[in-house]
Amino acid sequence: MNLFSKLPELGVTIFSEMSQLANDHAAINLSQGFPDFDVHPDLTDLVTQFMQKGHNQYAPMQGLPLLRERIAEKALELYGATYDPETEITITSGATEALFAAITAVVRKDDEVIVFEPAYDAYEPVIKLSGGVPVYVKLRFPEYCIAWDEVQDAITPKTQLIVLNFPHNPTGAVLSEEDITRLTQIVQDTKIIIVSDEVYEHIVFDGLNHLSIARYPELASRSFVISSFGKTYHTTGWKIGYCLAPAAFSKEIQKIHQYLTFASNTPVQHAYAEFMQNKDIYLQLSEFYQQKRDRFNALIEESRFRPLPCKGTYFQMLDYSAITDEPDLKFAKRLTVDHGVASIPPSVFYHLHDDHNVLRFCFAKKDETLELAAEKLCRI
Repeated sequence: MNLFSKLPELGVTIFSEMSQLANDHAAINLSQGFPDFDVHPDLTDLVTQFMQKGHNQYAPMQGLPLLRERIAEKALELYGATYDPETEITITSGATEALFAAITAVVRKDDEVIVFEPAYDAYEPVIKLSGGVPVYVKLRFPEYCIAWDEVQDAITPKTQLIVLNFPHNPTGAVLSEEDITRLTQIVQDTKIIIVSDEVYEHIVFDGLNHLSIARYPELASRSFVISSFGKTYHTTGWKIGYCLAPAAFSKEIQKIHQYLTFASNTPVQHAYAEFMQNKDIYLQLSEFYQQKRDRFNALIEESRFRPLPCKGTYFQMLDYSAITDEPDLKFAKRLTVDHGVASIPPSVFYHLHDDHNVLRFCFAKKDETLELAAEKLCRI
């Protein structure tokens, strides 16, 4: 029996492919973005406690009320943003589900959606499943900054949505105040909606601040702002995310959410709500990861790889043009098989597979993991 595929060009993600290759060849996995160090023991203890207390049935569809209240408190303290926890916050099964629900809720057949490349691979499939048309705008290499004139040129009467992802995966770029000003100018007097993927909101370096779209009322009023507990608390496998949005937007995302997962893990929600009271955990996260970034770059200083600017996330882009002119996918696989270090080739995040001879490495790893990986990279 033949099945008509809605996404015939897609296979497994590059993350799954490179992680499997790393496993097959016992390579150090700096490809997929997950830490190899332990979760804070107080957090895992809390999950156990709430399971033992019987919090094991469905949570409310829109999320545990106390967790939504804590998220609202954090948004107000960090961004000066007021969100009603009853009507404007939705807990989802990971940020990916929130992205799917938000895009699905607002994109209709033939709507155009502006996507910045290199683009995290969760956006395009959802746009296409909804009948939308991705419109690609490339970030300018090597700074990976936004070319706002090109954004303006890309907007048409069919433009329904702009998808932002800052701090940016895979490049580590962040937004500036000038970016916010240009974005505000472009969308004013339009009905364009914004989906802002901010899962790395607490990982910004060198004294910079995360410029959440939630900070700016004119933008927040037309935006889904999406984040995740996985990146903040080193718990990527627990898959709890959330969406901040005006009440009318939240109502629409919840219509989709209730038929995707209905509700998300109950004891984990209880644990996060309790653990969020220790604000130093997320307030000190940037410093924690900046030390990781700086250590990794110092360790490879004698290598033939050249680090590109990394202002946020836990990914470092490395230029390998002094080593080879091989395409990045080919070199990434050879690096894994022959040299024992797995990475991600960013060309897979361009619809035309643009290749700048760089690879993405995840430095959310134990120091000994980074040291061993750097030793291998320096031998190339």
